[in-house]
Amino acid sequence: MDLLGLVGRTAVVTGAGNGIGAATARIFAQAGAQLALLDRDAAGVTRTAEEIGLAGGEALAFTVDVTDRFAVDRLLDRVAEEWGRIDVVVNNAGIVRDAVIEDVTEEEWEETLDVNLRGAMVVTRAAVPHMLERGSGRILSASSLVARNGNYGQTAYAASKAGLIGMTRVWARELGPRGITANVVAPGFIDTDMVKSVPPKVVEQFRARIPAGRLGRPEEVANVYLFLASDLASFINGAVVGVDGGLLL
Repeated sequence: MDLLGLVGRTAVVTGAGNGIGAATARIFAQAGAQLALLDRDAAGVTRTAEEIGLAGGEALAFTVDVTDRFAVDRLLDRVAEEWGRIDVVVNNAGIVRDAVIEDVTEEEWEETLDVNLRGAMVVTRAAVPHMLERGSGRILSASSLVARNGNYGQTAYAASKAGLIGMTRVWARELGPRGITANVVAPGFIDTDMVKSVPPKVVEQFRARIPAGRLGRPEEVANVYLFLASDLASFINGAVVGVDGGLLL
């Protein structure tokens, strides 16, 4: 029985080469979805697609920069032509360039907002016409705990993740009446390569503040994406769902 309603549906997952994106792709495939996987990391995204294929799922890997509007438009048109539909977008691709405000460079600022914020807009804009054809769809985007409470040295990252919340709420209003919902997942400290780049001392300080007593696992974020993409979440729209072990408390 397909309780989630994802069997035969097509999901686009960005940043699918590793971490949360790869975990999300795997769990969507287990639920019966067809996957279009996007990442700048050719080896990573190919590995994720191969893992899904070996497990009996269906996934196509695409090496693409989500900020490249024309490449993304062509790619999603190809996906819709291949499978006849696009039902879910998971805007997971993201980067972090830490620097205190006096050290933030124009290049770091522009790159962070370009990938984290503009990239989500580019992918969503390319997918929406295909969703509107069917009168249904799910748009899910990766914000962060830092969008709500800030974090030392993350001016650009926090701005980009807060911007995703604002965009998502606009999309929820614009597209909700047409059968498409838009929601945000806001992870806290998750055991990924991005968190591994944070100084261990800082990670331990945050770990000590997490009521759950540990870092999260990529699969725990992926499970929230899965729920929000499913038929079980059909009346959730414009929400920000925290996955932070209680760190925001």
